[in-house]
Amino acid sequence: MSCLSTCRIEFILATSQPYLYYKCRYINSLWGCMMLFRYISIVIAVCLVLSCGGQKESNLVFTVGGAPAEIDFWEELADEFTAETGIKITVNRQPTDTDQRRQGLVVALKAESSDPDIFLMDVAWVAQMAASGWLLDLEQFGSDGSFSLEPFYRNVIELADRYNNKLIALPVYVDGGLLYYRADLLDRFGYDDPPRTWQELIEQAVRIQAEMQDERADFYGYIWQGAQYEGLICNFLEVAVSGGGGIVNQSGEIEINTEANLEALRMMRAMIADYEISPPNTYTEFTEEEVRVLFQQGKALFERNWPYAYKLHRAENSAVRDKFAIASLPHFEGGRSVATLGGWHIGISRFCDLPDQALEFVRFVTSYETQKKLALNLGWNPGRRDVYDDHEVLNQLPHFAQLQEIFENAYPRPTLPYYTQVSEVMQRYLNSALAGEMTPRDALRKADEEIETIVSRYSQ
Repeated sequence: MSCLSTCRIEFILATSQPYLYYKCRYINSLWGCMMLFRYISIVIAVCLVLSCGGQKESNLVFTVGGAPAEIDFWEELADEFTAETGIKITVNRQPTDTDQRRQGLVVALKAESSDPDIFLMDVAWVAQMAASGWLLDLEQFGSDGSFSLEPFYRNVIELADRYNNKLIALPVYVDGGLLYYRADLLDRFGYDDPPRTWQELIEQAVRIQAEMQDERADFYGYIWQGAQYEGLICNFLEVAVSGGGGIVNQSGEIEINTEANLEALRMMRAMIADYEISPPNTYTEFTEEEVRVLFQQGKALFERNWPYAYKLHRAENSAVRDKFAIASLPHFEGGRSVATLGGWHIGISRFCDLPDQALEFVRFVTSYETQKKLALNLGWNPGRRDVYDDHEVLNQLPHFAQLQEIFENAYPRPTLPYYTQVSEVMQRYLNSALAGEMTPRDALRKADEEIETIVSRYSQ
């Protein structure tokens, strides 16, 4: 009997802070083993965050995750900061996995640890951390007149970085959904411009896919992220809000079961089941990378993805290297293009014991010079608008000229302290509708009912 069938595992991990205990008596499946190893990874990430408590004397601690090359560059920036200011700072490395990064921060903040002092947050976490009282108010930035919020995207600051009228974060890396399209194929089939509306996208995709499948059977008209995860929420919001829908209504209340949302979900399902312009495994397998790889192999006309894919599509081994362009995502007739806001924001822990020095580091990271370096060295989309006009940046990253307009229409997910729970419910029901297991109407109704329970629990 292999270790992946039935095995008995007892695993106890104790550290000085906090005491962590995990016991799994019987694991009867590969999934069980995967979950155990995922847990262990999270525990290790937590320990890495907390371990800095023993290293610190008067140093700032900045926690950041991502690819090794990204963290290496953050360490270079930290050295520059120390050289400029004399303030010592330690970069605490986190894993690439976003959920592990969040878990590591949450445990440290729940423990009211003085480390980390400063950290990057996914935009979806900001409200949760603010509601928990874990973030320092940054409004004091402007108190001496030496700092202005003017260079930042106003919609990002007001909708994502303020909570209860307090400025609790600043954007370091801004992200938003884009439409990638095969400019060569649109030209070949007589289209001057990319689709302006969802209906135009469907019409172009149906026609060109039919022609292209004579050359290769695995060619599709439109590929996007439909698997059950946060990316599905981002895709749904871009379609729904472009027709007047969304998660929160004009009264500020969560309302999922609306006619605009129903029209959006029906159209997304129809792209897979009726028009067949999106592959049947869209709702089982498609996340960012599956979609990115297919488009890069020349197997799709339109792709919805984030800006990170641009540089990869331009690689020398890309089948679409000189054949694609980007545009805003389509909208319903009479609506507007919407890009779900993503990205990373910097905040200071309320338990930070060096707040003045931490504020200085935030000022350094969000400065024009540092934001430009992050763009040129990592390809990060700056949180400041003015860097998008920089000639050196545009020379190296010409698509930034289009990104600026797209980010002006970025739409954040709701700033709710219980957003992750709302998202989990929506992911489950939206995915069921895409799979044909429920009607779109029933999926939205059931999602509304479960979310109402969550809201009631938090309102007590």
